[in-house]
Amino acid sequence: MHIECLVEDRSTEETLSHFCRVIVNKCIKIDISNKNYNVIVMTVSYVSTTEAAFLLNISTGRLRLLLNQERVIGAKKVGRRWMMPLNHRGMPEIIPGTRGPEGTWNKNNRTANTFVHVLRKTIDYNRDNKTSHPAVAVKVGDKKDYCHSLKIHGPCQIVYQPHQPNTSQAGGARLWIEVEPQHIVERVYFSGGDYGPPPEVVQQRARFEKKKLKVKKGKLKKKGN
Repeated sequence: MHIECLVEDRSTEETLSHFCRVIVNKCIKIDISNKNYNVIVMTVSYVSTTEAAFLLNISTGRLRLLLNQERVIGAKKVGRRWMMPLNHRGMPEIIPGTRGPEGTWNKNNRTANTFVHVLRKTIDYNRDNKTSHPAVAVKVGDKKDYCHSLKIHGPCQIVYQPHQPNTSQAGGARLWIEVEPQHIVERVYFSGGDYGPPPEVVQQRARFEKKKLKVKKGKLKKKGN
């Protein structure tokens, strides 16, 4: 939308200034030239916390931490809700941290499907040990995390392949939920639940590291001979 108007008196200028403040409050950028007060109105896309977390492929809890640290560029509160602008790639912009490992959030729009697996061994472990470890694995591309439940905002499909397991899950899942990249998958966590990788995942990682170390020692021994 392009609006042009010529300012002839002070009252009109004040009205124009008020108009621009109103537009800015509605999350629209304004550029006013000094000569003839041409007004160029350019809309900017804003997203909520749920949508931004989905685009970045991080949990809403992690995103709220980034918001509290003022690391989301252009983020503003509208009432009680956070709204975040999208950059030219259609993504929220995050300021990298100065310490610790590099952030793993998405820098570009996701293109990979989301794969959801239910961790049966974790369900059994929680039942037997009175724990509340996350029993749902969510994988997008090479990144995998864990939650207690999901809200899928859009269509999805349940896939069962008994003879062609999905190797993205350790051991090869034969039943999973698959969601196309444009649909939001919102992770949900129990307020009093256990967090982080569940025991079966920790055990799988320990076995993998042990196997990798064994192979490495074998190579060194062979090299020494």
